[in-house]
Amino acid sequence: MPLEPRPIVAGIELGGTKCICTLGRGVGELLDQRTITTTTPAETLPAIAAVLAEWRDGPGFAAIGIGSFGPIDLHAGSVRYGHILATAKPGWSGSDVVGRLTTAHDVPIGFDTDVNAAAIAEIRWGSGAGLSDFAYMTVGTGIGVGLIVGGRPTRGIGHSELGHIRVPRLAGDAAPSVCPFHDDCIEGLASGTALKARLGGAEIDGIGTDHPVWSPIVAALARLCHALVCGTGPFRIAVGGGVLMRQPHLLPRIEAALIESLNGYLRLPDGGPYIVAPALGEQAGPLGALALGLAALEEERETT
Repeated sequence: MPLEPRPIVAGIELGGTKCICTLGRGVGELLDQRTITTTTPAETLPAIAAVLAEWRDGPGFAAIGIGSFGPIDLHAGSVRYGHILATAKPGWSGSDVVGRLTTAHDVPIGFDTDVNAAAIAEIRWGSGAGLSDFAYMTVGTGIGVGLIVGGRPTRGIGHSELGHIRVPRLAGDAAPSVCPFHDDCIEGLASGTALKARLGGAEIDGIGTDHPVWSPIVAALARLCHALVCGTGPFRIAVGGGVLMRQPHLLPRIEAALIESLNGYLRLPDGGPYIVAPALGEQAGPLGALALGLAALEEERETT
């Protein structure tokens, strides 16, 4: 008896710079993918809604997954559920992402942070396959961490915001933080935005691997990894985003600095690098949105 085809899902990765809308069934089965520049909520959300309406009236979809930049409210009973909270991106604080994108569609909805979505996709199809405890870090315009513990994204008063943990600076590092909330958090010191500020606005592609700018970046990211290892002990950490995609030499340097920082107190798993590139590459986020939709559909089917 032939197997039924996997369901078609609509995925929305809402990033601070661009939004990627994806229609498909998963890895290797993408039917359509479109990019929309993230400007204001009044422009961006209707443009996304128009794509969803076109897909609904065309091939259709069985669920919607939305992975959004944050912070966001993920508590279903909250009056702010589905909203973006106090974000550094101008004009987006308080935006009702879920409400404005999904009310016209009677399908299961999956909603989480963009980095949690990417982590879930890497566990389903990529570098975290088979792991119950896993972290996905993205280093781009900002820094975010998708943190999976016991097979589920962490919850509590909110989702993981490890990009904003405050860390000691590398000795002699006096560069101003680019974070409007903290003068010594990881995002303020080591994001792509911070890196560009350290370079006086220069693009990073032409910077050599031996440039001194990498030392404070590696130190800050290793301290974030140290916090992850001591806090939840993921079996692996995947590090992606624009900076690491363009500067892959940073991965082994971060791992070496992490091992030095742990100083023999904790031992990393054997069997290969602990700090790895995401197997899904630039598609980790878009596929993460599909994974959220698939998970919401699977959960609904289990309860009916």
